[in-house]
Amino acid sequence: MAEEILLEIVTPEQMAFSGQVEEVTIPGTEGEFGVLRGHESLLSSVEIGELCIIEGTKKRFYAVNKGFAEVTANKVTVLVETAESAEQINKERALRAKERAEEKISKLSREDLEFELINLALMRAINRINVADKSQ
Repeated sequence: MAEEILLEIVTPEQMAFSGQVEEVTIPGTEGEFGVLRGHESLLSSVEIGELCIIEGTKKRFYAVNKGFAEVTANKVTVLVETAESAEQINKERALRAKERAEEKISKLSREDLEFELINLALMRAINRINVADKSQ
């Protein structure tokens, strides 16, 4: 068994995950990065994406929103706006959110003030759908 590292995924509402893991892969704004015990310390921004946890032979997936990750040699703290495990995601609701966002964005130009907000909503919905598909 590989050495473990403490992972905490924290949102403004709750501690979404806290436990010892072998590896975590985080969607950073400069690209996805993996962390094992003994990793160099770093602070990174987190992008909308899939966070993957490896515990032995088991993988867990979370849909995360923007935030920050702090890495030390034996602990990773991920502070994000939202974090949902694949099992928690209501895929039908995410599909409806995607459809609404696609409909709204199709009526906007890139110069519209709402464009970026709707685009972010679309990205979140797509991410939630992709992560929900991994709950099998």
